[in-house]
Amino acid sequence: MKNTGKDYEEFVRNLQQAILDSEEFAKQKNIVVDKNKFITDKNGIDREFDLYWEYELGGVTYKTVIECRDYETTISIDQIDALVGKLQDLPGLKPVFATKKGYQSGALTKAKQHDIDLLIVREQNDSDWSDEYGNPLLKGVHITGHFIIPARITNFQPVFDGKWIKENRPDIDITKPLTLRGLNNEIFIDDKSSNEKYSLYDLAEKLTSLEDNKPGNYERIKEFSEAYVLYRDIKAKLLSYKVFYCIPEPIESVIDVDCSQELKGVVEYINKGIKKKIFDGGVIHQDKLVE
Repeated sequence: MKNTGKDYEEFVRNLQQAILDSEEFAKQKNIVVDKNKFITDKNGIDREFDLYWEYELGGVTYKTVIECRDYETTISIDQIDALVGKLQDLPGLKPVFATKKGYQSGALTKAKQHDIDLLIVREQNDSDWSDEYGNPLLKGVHITGHFIIPARITNFQPVFDGKWIKENRPDIDITKPLTLRGLNNEIFIDDKSSNEKYSLYDLAEKLTSLEDNKPGNYERIKEFSEAYVLYRDIKAKLLSYKVFYCIPEPIESVIDVDCSQELKGVVEYINKGIKKKIFDGGVIHQDKLVE
């Protein structure tokens, strides 16, 4: 398939727009990068530029154009000459040239003579993951996590104070077992002596720490001086409980974070000796270009 250069123009436009969007001044001016902009020169001829944006400051309009070349070789002086000729009858434009591979020495000299900013706009490579001194940067994170699963209560056997129930809840038949059928976050123990109130869900969390998170099957008995079971409209005095529970084996989980997937592209500013790395979410990192 023939390379029309349109994909590269869109790539450069997206990175340039992200850079502008990250700058407070550009946000205030709401600067938008346009593609395939036609500008009429002094001779009435429409000249097309790959990318264009403008803004006004102090009553003066500043206009920038970028010519993009998706070449697999370095840019020669002929390409810069073509841009210079295109600009002759269009005063007041700030010219920029963007390519992937770089510039020949003649192109560098010609661009400097005509105040043309030169960019290398490209995908990331290994050089983007080290600083100017050659120190590696964090490209990814590998995390192995062990997640402790709270204890699971398999059987909860409360012992109620029959005398208290007979005196305070005559509607409850103490000759029949008092059955609590509910979720573990619906059944509460209100321990007045220790001023604690917790659900069976909270109890499971406590039991986990009591056993130092060691997997296995356990049982415990706890007695109370004054405590109550609360469930919906039921309140009953609790003498003690016996609880059976198990602590499962911890779950091992591996998390890989690939930071390189967040790096959308890189813009090298040849004239300034810097490069900007554009990440997802509008994050821009600036580094010095390494000779």
